[in-house]
Amino acid sequence: MTGGFRLRIHESLPSTQSLTTELAERGEPAGLAVLARRQTAGRGRAGRAWQSTAGNLHLSVLLRPGGPARDVAGYALLGAVALHEAALHHAPGRPLMLKWPNDLMEGEAKLAGILSEAALDERGGIAHLVFGIGVNLAHTPAVEGRAVAALGPIPPEDFAETLLARIAHWQNRRLAEGFAPIRTAWMERGPERGTVLTLRRGDNPVSGRYEGLAEDGGLLLATGGRLHAFHAGEVMERHDASRD
Repeated sequence: MTGGFRLRIHESLPSTQSLTTELAERGEPAGLAVLARRQTAGRGRAGRAWQSTAGNLHLSVLLRPGGPARDVAGYALLGAVALHEAALHHAPGRPLMLKWPNDLMEGEAKLAGILSEAALDERGGIAHLVFGIGVNLAHTPAVEGRAVAALGPIPPEDFAETLLARIAHWQNRRLAEGFAPIRTAWMERGPERGTVLTLRRGDNPVSGRYEGLAEDGGLLLATGGRLHAFHAGEVMERHDASRD
């Protein structure tokens, strides 16, 4: 057991996310974590391929938190806070921050990300939730049009142990205190208020001043003289509002 999770390690898999989801659909209990030292068909957000080089972290985690479907977004932020803490534990002093909803950044360079996928039960509640977590530890696979960085080299098993312990910690806090502490923790690790962000939503990007997170975890942007909460999209750009 690692941080209360059952960690299974594979030398190679097509995708930790696909295997964990398959096991979840077969009734695997919560608390499973699947690590592959390399993947041959890893995937990221929006159907992107995820390069999975040996030495980096390729991990999927199965949760069964219950609750309504609207809670899924909050759990994605929980995973991001845990990821940030694990990264700082292994790379103290690095200027790491979170990009909404759950990318780990160093400046404009991406170090890690989380793919959150949920299945609902017949009543519309969360049947299971799978985090697919990729972290550049030893290598920086090229991503077209994006800067990337690495944390390590750090043994993936060591990083997974730390990360799973932090996920368990934040799960326990959520059970005891609700979503509010996670929201606060994310904002402490996210961009400064007033930063201008551009959110891509299909073919309609929206730019506005970042004003924190809504109570449900939505991204708050001030644009067009109003404050809007966004619950989907990808933050594409970040720059100082004073230069906008």
